[in-house]
Amino acid sequence: MGKGRVIGVDIEIRSSARKELESHELFPYITLIEGSSTDPIIIREAKGLIKPKETAFVVLDSNHTKQHVLQELEAYHDVVTQGSYIVATDGIMKDLYDVPRGKHEWMYDNPYEAVKEFATRHQEFQIETPPWPFNKTKLSKSVTCWPGAWLRKKY
Repeated sequence: MGKGRVIGVDIEIRSSARKELESHELFPYITLIEGSSTDPIIIREAKGLIKPKETAFVVLDSNHTKQHVLQELEAYHDVVTQGSYIVATDGIMKDLYDVPRGKHEWMYDNPYEAVKEFATRHQEFQIETPPWPFNKTKLSKSVTCWPGAWLRKKY
């Protein structure tokens, strides 16, 4: 597309993953930052890579506890541009607490609960799943592991 880039923050970037990414033809558009997404130093580094007037879209997909996701939402929401999104993935945990290897606390300790709480404190964001660009089925709702994940910045 000739524009855009990815800033990836991860607590650990394994050497095999780094090697694969660095050898990819799109690697010039990727910046990797190793560290905790909620560490103030890492937050400053990531935010410092976003240029004025760039459109920013944020995807959160690390520690899925409600508290951690709330910390990430608070840390990165201010870089999201009007009309764009911050996405807190894997809210489906709330429905999987009783599966093998699930945990009872997932009923209330999950990204979806963080999104709901965040949205009540930040009226500039609205929980809104974007429209499907290629829905060729009779489905009326998205089948996703990310229910309620999408926060669109209204203003």
